Amino acid sequence: MADVAPAQARVSGFRDILSKRCPMTVHDWMHACLADPDHGYYRKGVRVGAAGDFTTAPEISQIFGEMLGLVLAQIWLDQGADPNAILAELGPGRGTLMHDAARAFAKATKARLPVHLVEINESFRAAQAAKLAAYAPTWHDDIATLPDAPILLLANEFFDALPVRQFRRVGAKWFERIVTPDFQFADGAEVATPVAHDVPDGAIVETCPAGESVARAIGSRIAQHGGAALIVDYGSPVSGWGDTIQAVRDHKKVDVFDRPGETDLTAHVDFTALARAAQQGGCAAHGALGQGDFLRRAGAHARAAALSAANPAARTTIETALRRLIEPTEMGTLFRVLLLLPKGSAPPIPMDGH
Repeated sequence: MADVAPAQARVSGFRDILSKRCPMTVHDWMHACLADPDHGYYRKGVRVGAAGDFTTAPEISQIFGEMLGLVLAQIWLDQGADPNAILAELGPGRGTLMHDAARAFAKATKARLPVHLVEINESFRAAQAAKLAAYAPTWHDDIATLPDAPILLLANEFFDALPVRQFRRVGAKWFERIVTPDFQFADGAEVATPVAHDVPDGAIVETCPAGESVARAIGSRIAQHGGAALIVDYGSPVSGWGDTIQAVRDHKKVDVFDRPGETDLTAHVDFTALARAAQQGGCAAHGALGQGDFLRRAGAHARAAALSAANPAARTTIETALRRLIEPTEMGTLFRVLLLLPKGSAPPIPMDGH
Protein backbone atom coordinates (compact mmCIF):
# COMPACT_ATOMS: atom_id res chain seq x y z
CA MET A 1 0.00 0.00 0.00
CA ALA A 2 3.01 2.28 0.38
CA ASP A 3 3.07 3.10 -3.33
CA VAL A 4 -0.62 3.96 -3.65
CA ALA A 5 -0.57 7.35 -1.93
CA PRO A 6 2.39 8.72 -3.95
CA ALA A 7 0.76 7.54 -7.18
CA GLN A 8 -2.51 9.20 -6.25
CA ALA A 9 -0.64 12.36 -5.34
CA ARG A 10 1.08 12.43 -8.72
CA VAL A 11 -2.24 12.06 -10.52
CA SER A 12 -3.95 14.70 -8.41
CA GLY A 13 -0.98 17.03 -8.76
CA PHE A 14 -0.90 16.85 -12.54
CA ARG A 15 -4.67 17.32 -12.69
CA ASP A 16 -4.27 20.54 -10.71
CA ILE A 17 -1.43 21.65 -12.99
CA LEU A 18 -3.56 21.05 -16.09
CA SER A 19 -6.54 22.82 -14.59
CA LYS A 20 -4.45 25.95 -14.01
CA ARG A 21 -3.21 25.83 -17.62
CA CYS A 22 -6.78 25.73 -18.96
CA PRO A 23 -8.52 26.80 -20.99
CA MET A 24 -6.38 25.14 -23.64
CA THR A 25 -7.10 23.63 -27.02
CA VAL A 26 -7.88 19.94 -27.24
CA HIS A 27 -4.57 19.53 -29.08
CA ASP A 28 -2.56 21.16 -26.28
CA TRP A 29 -4.43 19.25 -23.58
CA MET A 30 -3.87 15.90 -25.30
CA HIS A 31 -0.20 16.73 -25.91
CA ALA A 32 0.26 17.60 -22.23
CA CYS A 33 -1.42 14.41 -21.04
CA LEU A 34 0.76 12.25 -23.29
CA ALA A 35 4.07 14.06 -23.63
CA ASP A 36 4.55 16.40 -20.66
CA PRO A 37 8.24 15.94 -19.69
CA ASP A 38 7.41 15.22 -16.05
CA HIS A 39 3.90 13.74 -16.11
CA GLY A 40 3.08 12.64 -19.67
CA TYR A 41 1.82 9.11 -20.20
CA TYR A 42 4.37 8.28 -22.88
CA ARG A 43 7.25 9.59 -20.76
CA LYS A 44 6.70 6.84 -18.21
CA GLY A 45 6.74 3.07 -18.02
CA VAL A 46 3.79 2.54 -20.37
CA ARG A 47 2.16 -0.80 -19.73
CA VAL A 48 1.69 -2.98 -22.80
CA GLY A 49 0.32 -6.53 -22.90
CA ALA A 50 -2.17 -8.58 -20.92
CA ALA A 51 -1.06 -7.06 -17.60
CA GLY A 52 -0.93 -3.51 -18.99
CA ASP A 53 -3.30 -0.91 -20.37
CA PHE A 54 -3.52 -2.18 -23.95
CA THR A 55 -2.24 -4.89 -26.30
CA THR A 56 -0.90 -4.25 -29.80
CA ALA A 57 -0.83 -6.61 -32.77
CA PRO A 58 2.86 -7.57 -32.44
CA GLU A 59 2.16 -8.76 -28.88
CA ILE A 60 -0.67 -10.98 -30.11
CA SER A 61 1.29 -13.00 -32.67
CA GLN A 62 4.76 -13.07 -34.20
CA ILE A 63 3.06 -13.51 -37.56
CA PHE A 64 2.14 -9.82 -37.62
CA GLY A 65 5.73 -8.59 -37.49
CA GLU A 66 6.97 -11.34 -39.77
CA MET A 67 4.53 -10.42 -42.53
CA LEU A 68 5.52 -6.75 -42.35
CA GLY A 69 9.18 -7.73 -42.42
CA LEU A 70 8.69 -9.94 -45.48
CA VAL A 71 6.89 -7.17 -47.38
CA LEU A 72 9.74 -4.76 -46.62
CA ALA A 73 12.24 -7.45 -47.65
CA GLN A 74 10.61 -7.83 -51.05
CA ILE A 75 10.52 -4.05 -51.52
CA TRP A 76 14.22 -3.81 -50.64
CA LEU A 77 15.08 -6.54 -53.14
CA ASP A 78 12.86 -4.94 -55.81
CA GLN A 79 14.70 -1.63 -55.34
CA GLY A 80 18.12 -3.17 -55.83
CA ALA A 81 19.06 -4.32 -52.30
CA ASP A 82 20.95 -1.15 -51.38
CA PRO A 83 23.36 -2.11 -48.56
CA ASN A 84 23.14 1.43 -47.14
CA ALA A 85 19.43 1.04 -46.34
CA ILE A 86 18.18 1.03 -42.75
CA LEU A 87 15.30 -0.53 -40.86
CA ALA A 88 13.46 2.01 -38.73
CA GLU A 89 10.42 2.14 -36.49
CA LEU A 90 8.38 4.95 -34.95
CA GLY A 91 7.20 4.26 -31.42
CA PRO A 92 8.59 0.70 -31.17
CA GLY A 93 7.03 -0.16 -27.80
CA ARG A 94 8.81 -3.14 -26.25
CA GLY A 95 10.65 -3.89 -29.50
CA THR A 96 8.53 -6.91 -30.40
CA LEU A 97 7.50 -5.73 -33.87
CA MET A 98 11.02 -4.83 -34.95
CA HIS A 99 12.37 -8.09 -33.48
CA ASP A 100 9.96 -10.19 -35.56
CA ALA A 101 10.20 -8.02 -38.68
CA ALA A 102 14.02 -7.86 -38.66
CA ARG A 103 14.24 -11.61 -38.17
CA ALA A 104 11.95 -12.29 -41.13
CA PHE A 105 13.75 -9.66 -43.21
CA ALA A 106 17.14 -11.24 -42.54
CA LYS A 107 15.88 -14.75 -43.27
CA ALA A 108 14.37 -13.68 -46.59
CA THR A 109 17.29 -11.54 -47.78
CA LYS A 110 20.33 -13.01 -45.98
CA ALA A 111 21.10 -9.41 -44.99
CA ARG A 112 21.06 -7.61 -41.66
CA LEU A 113 20.45 -3.89 -41.95
CA PRO A 114 21.10 -1.31 -39.20
CA VAL A 115 18.11 -0.73 -36.91
CA HIS A 116 17.04 2.79 -35.91
CA LEU A 117 14.27 3.50 -33.39
CA VAL A 118 12.36 6.73 -32.77
CA GLU A 119 11.38 6.57 -29.09
CA ILE A 120 10.95 9.15 -26.30
CA ASN A 121 10.12 6.72 -23.47
CA GLU A 122 13.20 5.79 -21.46
CA SER A 123 11.72 2.60 -19.99
CA PHE A 124 10.73 1.46 -23.47
CA ARG A 125 14.26 2.19 -24.68
CA ALA A 126 15.57 -0.16 -22.02
CA ALA A 127 13.15 -2.90 -23.10
CA GLN A 128 14.08 -2.36 -26.74
CA ALA A 129 17.78 -2.55 -25.93
CA ALA A 130 17.26 -5.96 -24.35
CA LYS A 131 14.93 -7.28 -27.04
CA LEU A 132 17.03 -6.03 -29.96
CA ALA A 133 20.52 -6.44 -28.52
CA ALA A 134 21.61 -8.53 -31.51
CA TYR A 135 20.89 -5.56 -33.82
CA ALA A 136 22.64 -2.88 -31.72
CA PRO A 137 19.87 -0.32 -32.40
CA THR A 138 20.36 3.43 -32.54
CA TRP A 139 17.75 5.65 -30.87
CA HIS A 140 16.33 8.97 -31.96
CA ASP A 141 13.98 11.48 -30.33
CA ASP A 142 12.66 12.57 -33.69
CA ILE A 143 12.45 11.36 -37.29
CA ALA A 144 14.58 14.32 -38.38
CA THR A 145 17.77 12.72 -37.05
CA LEU A 146 17.39 9.43 -38.92
CA PRO A 147 20.25 8.83 -41.42
CA ASP A 148 19.93 10.15 -44.96
CA ALA A 149 19.61 6.69 -46.51
CA PRO A 150 16.98 4.40 -48.03
CA ILE A 151 14.55 3.84 -45.18
CA LEU A 152 12.38 0.77 -44.57
CA LEU A 153 10.09 2.10 -41.90
CA LEU A 154 7.41 0.64 -39.65
CA ALA A 155 4.83 2.63 -37.68
CA ASN A 156 2.30 0.51 -35.80
CA GLU A 157 -0.16 2.39 -33.58
CA PHE A 158 2.05 5.46 -33.66
CA PHE A 159 -0.13 8.02 -35.42
CA ASP A 160 -3.22 7.35 -33.28
CA ALA A 161 -1.30 8.61 -30.22
CA LEU A 162 -0.47 12.01 -31.73
CA PRO A 163 -2.60 14.92 -30.49
CA VAL A 164 -5.48 16.12 -32.63
CA ARG A 165 -7.21 19.44 -33.05
CA GLN A 166 -11.01 19.44 -32.88
CA PHE A 167 -13.38 21.88 -34.56
CA ARG A 168 -17.16 22.18 -34.26
CA ARG A 169 -19.47 23.57 -36.89
CA VAL A 170 -22.17 25.94 -35.63
CA GLY A 171 -24.28 27.11 -38.52
CA ALA A 172 -21.91 28.68 -41.04
CA LYS A 173 -19.15 29.17 -38.45
CA TRP A 174 -16.43 26.93 -37.05
CA PHE A 175 -14.96 26.98 -33.54
CA GLU A 176 -11.90 25.18 -32.19
CA ARG A 177 -12.77 23.02 -29.21
CA ILE A 178 -11.08 23.69 -25.89
CA VAL A 179 -10.83 22.07 -22.47
CA THR A 180 -12.08 24.25 -19.60
CA PRO A 181 -10.52 24.47 -16.11
CA ASP A 182 -13.22 22.12 -14.75
CA PHE A 183 -12.38 19.58 -17.49
CA GLN A 184 -15.26 20.01 -19.91
CA PHE A 185 -15.21 20.43 -23.68
CA ALA A 186 -16.37 23.81 -24.98
CA ASP A 187 -16.22 25.98 -28.08
CA GLY A 188 -13.19 28.26 -28.22
CA ALA A 189 -12.11 30.77 -30.81
CA GLU A 190 -13.77 31.02 -34.20
CA VAL A 191 -11.56 29.68 -37.01
CA ALA A 192 -11.59 29.37 -40.77
CA THR A 193 -13.28 26.31 -42.25
CA PRO A 194 -10.91 23.43 -41.33
CA VAL A 195 -12.07 20.93 -43.97
CA ALA A 196 -12.94 20.93 -47.64
CA HIS A 197 -15.79 18.41 -47.43
CA ASP A 198 -19.25 19.23 -46.11
CA VAL A 199 -20.34 18.05 -42.66
CA PRO A 200 -23.62 18.48 -40.76
CA ASP A 201 -24.31 21.41 -38.47
CA GLY A 202 -23.00 20.62 -34.99
CA ALA A 203 -20.48 18.08 -36.28
CA ILE A 204 -16.98 17.77 -34.87
CA VAL A 205 -14.01 17.43 -37.21
CA GLU A 206 -10.53 16.32 -36.16
CA THR A 207 -7.20 17.10 -37.77
CA CYS A 208 -3.75 15.88 -36.77
CA PRO A 209 -1.08 18.43 -37.73
CA ALA A 210 1.70 16.42 -36.07
CA GLY A 211 0.73 13.25 -37.93
CA GLU A 212 0.58 15.02 -41.26
CA SER A 213 3.96 16.61 -40.62
CA VAL A 214 5.54 13.21 -39.89
CA ALA A 215 3.91 11.64 -42.95
CA ARG A 216 5.16 14.50 -45.12
CA ALA A 217 8.69 14.02 -43.76
CA ILE A 218 8.55 10.28 -44.43
CA GLY A 219 7.29 10.93 -47.95
CA SER A 220 10.16 13.32 -48.58
CA ARG A 221 12.76 10.82 -47.34
CA ILE A 222 11.36 8.06 -49.53
CA ALA A 223 11.23 10.38 -52.54
CA GLN A 224 14.87 11.43 -52.03
CA HIS A 225 16.51 8.21 -50.92
CA GLY A 226 14.15 5.33 -51.73
CA GLY A 227 12.73 2.72 -49.43
CA ALA A 228 9.21 2.33 -48.08
CA ALA A 229 7.00 2.82 -45.04
CA LEU A 230 4.26 0.59 -43.64
CA ILE A 231 1.84 2.54 -41.45
CA VAL A 232 -0.61 0.39 -39.47
CA ASP A 233 -3.25 1.95 -37.27
CA TYR A 234 -6.94 2.10 -36.57
CA GLY A 235 -9.11 4.60 -38.35
CA SER A 236 -10.87 5.34 -41.59
CA PRO A 237 -9.63 5.08 -45.19
CA VAL A 238 -11.64 8.21 -46.04
CA SER A 239 -11.89 11.57 -44.33
CA GLY A 240 -14.88 11.81 -42.02
CA TRP A 241 -16.14 13.62 -38.98
CA GLY A 242 -16.86 12.90 -35.34
CA ASP A 243 -15.19 12.97 -31.94
CA THR A 244 -12.93 9.90 -31.87
CA ILE A 245 -10.72 10.62 -28.85
CA GLN A 246 -10.78 7.73 -26.41
CA ALA A 247 -9.04 6.84 -23.16
CA VAL A 248 -7.97 3.35 -22.13
CA ARG A 249 -6.58 2.01 -18.87
CA ASP A 250 -6.32 -1.63 -17.80
CA HIS A 251 -7.83 -2.66 -21.17
CA LYS A 252 -11.03 -0.72 -20.42
CA LYS A 253 -12.37 2.50 -21.87
CA VAL A 254 -12.53 5.26 -19.28
CA ASP A 255 -13.50 8.92 -19.29
CA VAL A 256 -11.02 10.99 -21.28
CA PHE A 257 -10.49 13.31 -18.31
CA ASP A 258 -9.89 10.51 -15.83
CA ARG A 259 -6.40 10.42 -14.26
CA PRO A 260 -4.51 12.54 -16.83
CA GLY A 261 -0.99 11.33 -17.43
CA GLU A 262 -1.90 7.85 -16.18
CA THR A 263 -4.24 6.98 -19.04
CA ASP A 264 -3.63 6.26 -22.72
CA LEU A 265 -5.31 8.74 -25.07
CA THR A 266 -5.75 8.04 -28.78
CA ALA A 267 -7.80 9.20 -31.75
CA HIS A 268 -8.75 7.54 -35.03
CA VAL A 269 -6.28 8.06 -37.87
CA ASP A 270 -7.44 9.86 -41.00
CA PHE A 271 -5.59 7.81 -43.62
CA THR A 272 -6.72 10.10 -46.43
CA ALA A 273 -4.97 13.02 -44.73
CA LEU A 274 -1.85 10.93 -44.05
CA ALA A 275 -1.66 9.74 -47.66
CA ARG A 276 -2.13 13.28 -48.95
CA ALA A 277 0.63 14.59 -46.69
CA ALA A 278 3.02 11.83 -47.74
CA GLN A 279 2.29 12.58 -51.38
CA GLN A 280 3.04 16.24 -50.72
CA GLY A 281 6.43 15.00 -49.55
CA GLY A 282 6.97 13.45 -52.98
CA CYS A 283 6.21 9.74 -52.64
CA ALA A 284 3.29 7.53 -53.69
CA ALA A 285 0.69 6.18 -51.25
CA HIS A 286 -1.06 2.81 -51.57
CA GLY A 287 -4.01 1.72 -49.42
CA ALA A 288 -5.27 2.01 -46.78
CA LEU A 289 -5.99 -1.72 -46.93
CA GLY A 290 -7.71 -3.53 -44.08
CA GLN A 291 -5.21 -5.28 -41.82
CA GLY A 292 -6.91 -8.63 -42.34
CA ASP A 293 -6.64 -8.47 -46.13
CA PHE A 294 -3.06 -7.23 -45.90
CA LEU A 295 -1.97 -10.13 -43.71
CA ARG A 296 -3.80 -12.67 -45.88
CA ARG A 297 -2.16 -11.36 -49.04
CA ALA A 298 1.24 -11.30 -47.36
CA GLY A 299 0.99 -15.00 -46.50
CA ALA A 300 -0.19 -15.07 -42.88
CA HIS A 301 -2.19 -18.29 -43.24
CA ALA A 302 0.76 -20.16 -44.73
CA ARG A 303 2.98 -18.92 -41.92
CA ALA A 304 0.43 -19.99 -39.30
CA ALA A 305 0.26 -23.46 -40.86
CA ALA A 306 4.06 -23.75 -40.77
CA LEU A 307 4.19 -22.67 -37.13
CA SER A 308 1.44 -25.13 -36.22
CA ALA A 309 3.20 -27.98 -38.03
CA ALA A 310 6.40 -27.22 -36.11
CA ASN A 311 4.55 -27.05 -32.80
CA PRO A 312 1.23 -28.99 -32.94
CA ALA A 313 0.50 -28.37 -29.27
CA ALA A 314 0.30 -24.64 -29.96
CA ARG A 315 -2.00 -24.93 -32.99
CA THR A 316 -5.10 -23.60 -31.24
CA THR A 317 -3.19 -20.68 -29.74
CA ILE A 318 -1.65 -19.81 -33.11
CA GLU A 319 -4.95 -19.97 -34.96
CA THR A 320 -6.80 -17.99 -32.28
CA ALA A 321 -4.20 -15.23 -32.39
CA LEU A 322 -4.34 -15.07 -36.19
CA ARG A 323 -8.12 -14.79 -36.15
CA ARG A 324 -7.83 -11.90 -33.74
CA LEU A 325 -5.57 -10.11 -36.20
CA ILE A 326 -7.54 -10.73 -39.40
CA GLU A 327 -11.23 -11.24 -38.68
CA PRO A 328 -13.54 -8.28 -39.43
CA THR A 329 -15.14 -8.65 -35.99
CA GLU A 330 -11.72 -8.33 -34.36
CA MET A 331 -8.87 -6.16 -35.77
CA GLY A 332 -9.21 -7.08 -39.45
CA THR A 333 -11.06 -4.03 -40.75
CA LEU A 334 -10.78 -1.43 -37.99
CA PHE A 335 -7.01 -1.49 -38.41
CA ARG A 336 -5.64 -0.48 -41.79
CA VAL A 337 -2.31 -0.50 -43.61
CA LEU A 338 -0.92 2.38 -45.68
CA LEU A 339 2.13 1.66 -47.85
CA LEU A 340 4.40 4.52 -48.96
CA LEU A 341 6.75 3.94 -51.91
CA PRO A 342 8.75 5.98 -54.40
CA LYS A 343 6.66 7.16 -57.32
CA GLY A 344 6.52 4.53 -60.05
CA SER A 345 7.25 1.60 -57.70
CA ALA A 346 4.75 -1.27 -57.59
CA PRO A 347 3.65 -2.72 -54.23
CA PRO A 348 4.80 -6.34 -53.69
CA ILE A 349 1.21 -7.30 -52.82
CA PRO A 350 -2.06 -5.74 -54.02
CA MET A 351 -2.97 -2.79 -51.81
CA ASP A 352 -6.35 -2.01 -53.36
CA GLY A 353 -9.71 -2.97 -51.91
CA HIS A 354 -10.87 -2.77 -48.30
